[in-house]
Amino acid sequence: MKEVLIVILAVSVGLFVVIELGLRSLFGFGNPLIYIGDEQIGYLLAPNQSTRRMGNQIEINEYSMRSAPIQKLPQLSTLRVLLLGDSIANGGWWTDQKNTISSLLMASLSSQSHYQQVEVLNASANSWGPRNELAYLQRFGNFQAKAVILLINTDDLFATAPTSLPVGRDRNYPNHKPPLAMVEVLQRYVFKQKSIPELEELQNEAGDRVGINLEAISKIHSFAQENNSELLLVMTPLLREIGEPGSRDYEIVARKRLSDFTKEQQITYIDFLPKFNSIANPKALYQDHIHMNTKGNKFVSQEIEKLVLEIQQILLL
Repeated sequence: MKEVLIVILAVSVGLFVVIELGLRSLFGFGNPLIYIGDEQIGYLLAPNQSTRRMGNQIEINEYSMRSAPIQKLPQLSTLRVLLLGDSIANGGWWTDQKNTISSLLMASLSSQSHYQQVEVLNASANSWGPRNELAYLQRFGNFQAKAVILLINTDDLFATAPTSLPVGRDRNYPNHKPPLAMVEVLQRYVFKQKSIPELEELQNEAGDRVGINLEAISKIHSFAQENNSELLLVMTPLLREIGEPGSRDYEIVARKRLSDFTKEQQITYIDFLPKFNSIANPKALYQDHIHMNTKGNKFVSQEIEKLVLEIQQILLL
C-alpha cells in the first residue's frame, strides 16, 4: 500500500510539473507584465521587462515603452518618432513586438527615410487616455522626437482621470509575479474579479469629459510645439461604428467636436472611420471590437507613414 501511495504521489508531482512547465513555455503564464502606480500618470508598465505571452514576444524598455532600449537623446542622423497611446498602440499580448504599429512603422520608414536610422518609440499602456498620455510627456519629455503621434480611439474622448487604483487590485494590472503559472490561470479565468468601489466611482466622473480630454490634447499639442515636434492626431473607430447604423448619437457629437477642435488648433488629424468604411471587409482588420490585429496595424501604420514622410521632407528643406 505504501508503495502504491508513493507511485501516486510521484505521478501527481510529475503531472503538476508538466502542467506548470507547459503553461509557462507554451502560453507564458506565470510571467505577466507588471505595472507600477504613478500619482500623475496613473500607472505605467514597469521598466525593463521581457516576456512571451501566447507565443508573442513583449519587450518593455527603461522608459516603460514597448520598445527596445534607447538613448535619451537621439543622434543627429536619427529620425525619431514618439507614439503615444493605449492598448491599440501597445498591441497587448495578442501582438508580437515586431507587429506593433510602432515596429511596422519603424521598419517601413527605415527603408524610405533619408536618415541613417529611424526610431519609433512606443509609450503606451492599456486604457490610457489623453490625460495619462499628457502626464507621461510632462514626466519624460518628447525624447527630441521630430513627430509625436497621439493614437486614440472613439472611447478615449470619454476617458476618465488618471488613477493608480487598478494596480495590484485588477487582475489585468498585476504589481508582482504570481508564485506559479497555475495560480495566474486560476486568478484570470476561474476566480471572480473583486470589484474596486473607488474605481467605479471614478468611472462615473461628472462634467464635460469630452471637453476635458480635448483640453489635454491641446496641452499635448502645445508641449509638442514647444519642444520642436509636429503633432499627428490619429483616431481609430470601434468596430460597431463601421457601416450601418454607424456611430451612436453621442459619439457623432463628440467626433464633430474633435474635428472642429483640430481645425481650430491646426492639428494634423487622421480619422480612420471613413477609411475603414471604404474597404471591403474592415472586420478583418480587428482582433476584437476595438483592437487591431496585425493586418489592421499594417493598415494604420501605412497611413501614418505618409504623413511622417511629409514631415521628413519639410525637415530636409
